[in-house]
Amino acid sequence: MDVKDLVNLEQINIKDIPDINEKWIEDYIASDPKVLRLGDLELKTKQKIQPNAGRLDILLQDPENDLRYEVEIQLGKTDASHIIRTIEYWDIERKRYPQYDHCAVIIAEDITSRFFNIVQLFNGFIPLIAIQMKAYKVNGKIAIIFTKILDKIEYGDDDDEEDTPAAADINYWIKKSSKESVEMALSICDIVNEIESGFSLIYNKCAVFLSKNGTMNKFAIMFPKKSFLRIDYVLDKNEEIDTIIEKNEFDDSLGYNVKSGRYRIKITKKELSNKKEVIKSLLEKAYKQYLEK
Repeated sequence: MDVKDLVNLEQINIKDIPDINEKWIEDYIASDPKVLRLGDLELKTKQKIQPNAGRLDILLQDPENDLRYEVEIQLGKTDASHIIRTIEYWDIERKRYPQYDHCAVIIAEDITSRFFNIVQLFNGFIPLIAIQMKAYKVNGKIAIIFTKILDKIEYGDDDDEEDTPAAADINYWIKKSSKESVEMALSICDIVNEIESGFSLIYNKCAVFLSKNGTMNKFAIMFPKKSFLRIDYVLDKNEEIDTIIEKNEFDDSLGYNVKSGRYRIKITKKELSNKKEVIKSLLEKAYKQYLEK
């Protein structure tokens, strides 16, 4: 390609574009949520009335992962009122619908330094995504580009909550996820008992754990979802494990969590059946490392 074939983009303020306002942006995103580049999301609703609050601009849902996104849109720079509103709507939705995971999303033309200063105060306890939208003129037409500049920080199923667990039972998890995924957790326990007998499951509201002689063993931690089971293998990151995961084509989109030292893998019922020996091998490696530490 010759450099002469490149097109220069002229950036323009969205506020200066006739007929484009927050409602227009809202409708544009709702018509095709993929423009946000957050995955294959579905529109749940627009302008959702919040109890004793305002209206949530957009509610999106990832049906595969039972994850909902509470989206607030703002033209111009982020300001304190929109940031607070975004967090408030996220908090309302997560309390009303605890069977889903929730993530707050703020979309603005300019994500200011003050925004990042405020976010630092949350210390990672609120899963928040910031998306910057920019408008450009291209050959007489307008293009709007959405760029994620702050990704969410996972919360809610890491060490602090595990150390002070809120008790639950099998029925809690069947209701929160599905009977199939809870049965998968029971099958994982059976596999562990093939490695060494005497294990059972402990249920609490953040995760499902393996237990032996009444003692929680945190070498593998499970999070049942609607259509799959997430297993966190507590293993040091190394090339051998990376190769096993890649070779067996596990859905490792959650990746390796450096802070907690875990490989986070999603498995379906079919994978549990077809890849049992590999899953068992990873469990055995995690258990061996747990005993050595």
